Amino acid sequence: MIEINRETKETQIKCKLNIDGAGISKINTGIGFFDHMLEALSKHSGCDIELTCKGDLHIDAHHSVEDCGIVLGQAFKKEIFPIENIERYGNATVVMDEASTACALDLSNRPFLVYNINIFGKVGEFDTELVEEFFNALITNSGITCHLINERGTNKHHILEATFKSFAVALRRALVENKKLGIPSTKGIL
Repeated sequence: MIEINRETKETQIKCKLNIDGAGISKINTGIGFFDHMLEALSKHSGCDIELTCKGDLHIDAHHSVEDCGIVLGQAFKKEIFPIENIERYGNATVVMDEASTACALDLSNRPFLVYNINIFGKVGEFDTELVEEFFNALITNSGITCHLINERGTNKHHILEATFKSFAVALRRALVENKKLGIPSTKGIL
């Protein structure tokens, strides 16, 4: 288990992450929908996540969501790399009723995000544009290459939940142990 703390003028975040966990979470960011998405990420990735964030929510949720992505990304990077004896690649398509979102990722130690989730507006009080901010911060700080593509759907809640869950399932699959691979790269290092 790794622990990362971050304190700025805008947020105070404490995070514990165990990628070899059981999908147990304890999340409190003060942003209900975001907490729900992070709980889904924990459950479906099999990673234990404890995360608390005290942020400047009197302004809006932007700083809290982005900074949580930074901290989780840093924690994932410390837990994953250097990698050895795992699959490295993972993909998943998750459906939530009418919505379907696909994620393909590579634990490459080369961050790159393709984000094609074209929804706008709010889910409750949550600005949907913040999901891209979260994943951009997470991916940039984790060293993961990730493609998130929404294939269909009309319900914003379903689309965003399928996005978090598809990332989680793809990550779980990439982290599967495979001792035959050793370091899963022809370069000999990632």
